[in-house]
Amino acid sequence: MKSTGTLYFFCGKMGAGKSTAAKQIAEEQRAVLLSEDEWLNALYPDQIKTFDDYLEHATQMRLLVKQHVQHLLAVGVDVVMDFPANTKKQRKWFLDLVSEIDAHHQLIFLNRTNEQCLRQIAQRRQEQPERAAFDTEAIFLQVTDYFEVPIASEGIRIVEWKGM
Repeated sequence: MKSTGTLYFFCGKMGAGKSTAAKQIAEEQRAVLLSEDEWLNALYPDQIKTFDDYLEHATQMRLLVKQHVQHLLAVGVDVVMDFPANTKKQRKWFLDLVSEIDAHHQLIFLNRTNEQCLRQIAQRRQEQPERAAFDTEAIFLQVTDYFEVPIASEGIRIVEWKGM
C-alpha cells in the first residue's frame, strides 16, 4: 500500500519570505505547489481590497482546497501549500487536514523581525507594483497583530527555515 504524501506549510509574518521558501521546497521535494495568492486572484479577481476581504474569500476557498489537498496526499503526492499558518486557528486547520487522512506534515517557520519583513515588503512593492496597494506598513501592522509564534504543544512538527 502506498504511503501518504507530506504536507509542507508555512508560518511567518507578512514579508518573511514564505512564498520564496515554498517555491524552493516544492522544487527540492518535487512536490505540487499551491499558492493561496494565485487561487484567490483566479477565483476572486479584483475583489480583495482590504484585509477583511482577504479573510472572507480565503475562508470560502479553504473548503475546496482542503479536499483537493487531501486527495493529493492520499495518493502519495507531496504538497507545498503557500498559505499562511500564522495563527493557532490556521495551524489547526492544517493539522486537521493531515490528521483526517493520517498524512505527514512539516510547518516551516520563518522567524523574522518586523524590520526584516518591512524591508522585504518595500522591495516587493518595487518589484511587483500591482501589490503596492495591499503591501503597506499599515497592512503589515494590522496582520502582525494576529500573528502567533508556533509552539510544539500544538502537535505540529515545526522546522525553522534558515534559508535566504
